[in-house]
Amino acid sequence: MEPTMPLLIVDAANVVGSRPDGWWRDRAGATARLRDSLTPVAAAGLPPELPPPIEVVLVVEGRARDVPGTAGVRVVAASGSGDDAVVDLVAAAPQRRRLVVTADRELRERVTAQGAEVHGPRWLRDRVTPPAQSH
Repeated sequence: MEPTMPLLIVDAANVVGSRPDGWWRDRAGATARLRDSLTPVAAAGLPPELPPPIEVVLVVEGRARDVPGTAGVRVVAASGSGDDAVVDLVAAAPQRRRLVVTADRELRERVTAQGAEVHGPRWLRDRVTPPAQSH
């Protein structure tokens, strides 16, 4: 990716878990729906805060670790802690604008200490359209 392209890193477990919508019955499915809602963001951005193009990275762990990426969303399966994977991604791109989506207080502190911006799950939900669910 272009070194000046903004980087949006989404803590999948935290964002999925922020809504009591039954995600616990199908963690991988809920994570795939989140990924699908993020797919258009790479090209469209999240105006006005984040104009396109942007790199979108979804950090997955646990039962959702096998969710694959898409053309617009790179999925990173955490080998250990999802929080550590997010911090590693932030640290690996010090020259880029980095936005992290999480409500985890400790993770927020760790990434802001490295210069990343942090937004909560509601900020993201208010800016993306969830894909239609099939039942």
